[in-house]
Parts: sequence; C-alpha cells; structure tokens
Amino acid sequence: MADNSSSNAYWKANIQTILVFLVIWFVCSFGFGILLRPMLAGIGVGGTDLGFWFAQQGSIIVFLVLIFAYAFRMNKLDREHGVDE
Repeated sequence: MADNSSSNAYWKANIQTILVFLVIWFVCSFGFGILLRPMLAGIGVGGTDLGFWFAQQGSIIVFLVLIFAYAFRMNKLDREHGVDE
C-alpha cells in the first residue's frame, strides 16, 4: 500500500508541475502576445514594442526555457521519489 501512495504522490507532483508550466506558457504566449499587447505597446524592446516582441520572439524563448526547466524539475522529482534512471 505504501508503494501506491508513493506513486500517487509522484503523479500528483508531476501533474502540478505540468499545470504550472502550462499556465506560465499560456500567460507569456497568449496573454502577453495577444490579450495584453495593447497595454505593452509603450514599452520598447529591440526596436519594437514589448507586446509584438512577446508575440514573435518572447513566447518562443519562454517555451525553450520551460523545456529545460521542466527537464530539470522532473529529474529532481524522479530522484525524490526514487524513480530516476
């Protein structure tokens, strides 16, 4: 029974991590790039406004950072629950 509770704790932490990273990705890509773009228009980044930058480059960069952060977090989570390779 202890193995089942450990497995449930692992998957709960895994799903929580996925949801946090999906929310961050959604806020950066859809939120900053589309919904909040007019509010970010006055802030300049690299010769263009911040809303356009998030729509074109920022969401991609955030996505790449999230990939590495997810891999790092899952390796740590695997070690904590004893399922690492």
